[in-house]
Amino acid sequence: MQKTINCATFRKMVLVGAKMLDNNRAKVDSLNVFPVPDGDTGTNMSLTMQSAVKELAGTTSDSFMAVCDCISKGALKGARGNSGVILSQIFRGICQVLRVSKPEVDTKTFAKALESGTKVAYSAVSIPKEGTILTVVRMMSEFATKNASKYRDFETFLPAIIEEGDAALAKTPELLPVLKKAGVVDSGGVGLMTIMRGFQAALMGDEIISEVQTEAANAANAADMEFGDNSDIINMDLGEIQFAYCTEFFIINLKKSTTLADIDKLRENLMGIGDSVICIGDLEMVKVHVHTNCPGIALTYALELGELDRPKVENMLEQNRALRAKREAEKKDQGMLAVCVGEGIGDIFKDLFVDRIIEGGQTMNPSASDIATAVQKINADNVFVFPNNKNIILAAEQAKALVDNRTIHVIPTKNVPQGFAAALAFNPEASLEENKTNMIHALDNVKAGQVTHAVRTTSVNGFDIVEGDIIGLDDKKILAKSNSIDETVLRLIDKLKEDFHQIITLYYGEGVTEEDAAALAKKVQEAFPDCDVDYHFGGQPVYYYLLSLE
Repeated sequence: MQKTINCATFRKMVLVGAKMLDNNRAKVDSLNVFPVPDGDTGTNMSLTMQSAVKELAGTTSDSFMAVCDCISKGALKGARGNSGVILSQIFRGICQVLRVSKPEVDTKTFAKALESGTKVAYSAVSIPKEGTILTVVRMMSEFATKNASKYRDFETFLPAIIEEGDAALAKTPELLPVLKKAGVVDSGGVGLMTIMRGFQAALMGDEIISEVQTEAANAANAADMEFGDNSDIINMDLGEIQFAYCTEFFIINLKKSTTLADIDKLRENLMGIGDSVICIGDLEMVKVHVHTNCPGIALTYALELGELDRPKVENMLEQNRALRAKREAEKKDQGMLAVCVGEGIGDIFKDLFVDRIIEGGQTMNPSASDIATAVQKINADNVFVFPNNKNIILAAEQAKALVDNRTIHVIPTKNVPQGFAAALAFNPEASLEENKTNMIHALDNVKAGQVTHAVRTTSVNGFDIVEGDIIGLDDKKILAKSNSIDETVLRLIDKLKEDFHQIITLYYGEGVTEEDAAALAKKVQEAFPDCDVDYHFGGQPVYYYLLSLE
């Protein structure tokens, strides 16, 4: 049990955390949802960490004081964008506690360091906003402080903190409407959790991963199965950007007459001419970030305190125009949206070039609004929607009235196999009407079935069903039952199959192993030798198998 960490271990934690973030920065970048981000969150946070790593390389000391001072200084020097600056302040607060610690740090001290990181980060932002990286670090520090005495070793303490951080991350879409609208969790929070997982990898000797949680679907049970392309955010009117210029700079070589009160006054002055104000540092160096329409005034204020270093002014209006022009240039005439549930099913639709997936099916029908929102995020003038369930077709039709800059074409697929057939019939070179006709005709060539278990005892469709029986259905009624999954599948296929069917495909769901599916496919092939039989992972809940006959 590792009850304490020394300076060498903490140095390694920072290095591995920085490396893991660097490996995942493109994925974190994908989550930016603001009209014109100050660069990209993942890149900004990674460059902030790399600056700390570079400064750390300049010392061979094994004392917490020297190492922590390098990390704080390097992170502040390299801080970029809001996310990078806040991250630098989290580490500044952590290091304020650790730098004066004993050679070995226990869980209680680490909890105090996290608490300090939270306080310093919150104080750095003029108007702290919940649903961001701030919420994530606060919830982790509160948990750590309350539970440090319960967890006496880092092998259990750090994973517990990370679990709490993941829970906080999952809540960010509920706290920040812009995240919920885009179907993503907070990008800064994802970046921070990636670093925390790097800390854990350093302690446990785990591999550095390149897969991080980015989706609100997994984190917060949102309707979307993948993060959005932010079209609804990028398409904001230019008039919605109140302050046009993102202005950043350092103040160095501060005048002898400058005081900490002057830095506070500078922060107040900047808040009077803009927003997104960050003004942090000490009498050695100050880091400033502000969105304003008067960048010259911001620079003039700063010159009263000292010298300017590395000033940067970016026109966010022009960045917005460029983003919108790029999106317009990439727009296509036709796209596809599928409603489904199950990781494997979703992957198959993606392989068939379906642009977007939203989660839904039996007992979990998405609303017309859910469908309309997903359609908005597909960069196409016309979008074919595959409901893949008879109970979702009406909602898909109603979604047409909720979309004003795209046209929805509902292909009335009643099940997943029909959805696959429709997607296969799509030809990007064909006309809209030709694709629509081919998709609808493709539905006639598919018969589908599903196998599950009875949840109660009843008599229906001529069967006396006992709770626990394995039953086989088509879209309308029960066609087969037995005490065996395999036997029910064989009986259901026998009921569904017609002479023209040549292909039988099994999609196996949760709780069914690949070995089970392979063995069943072999039995089906023997029972129906005139057909080609295949099986694929569907991952759908409730149904052991989905069947497709073509």
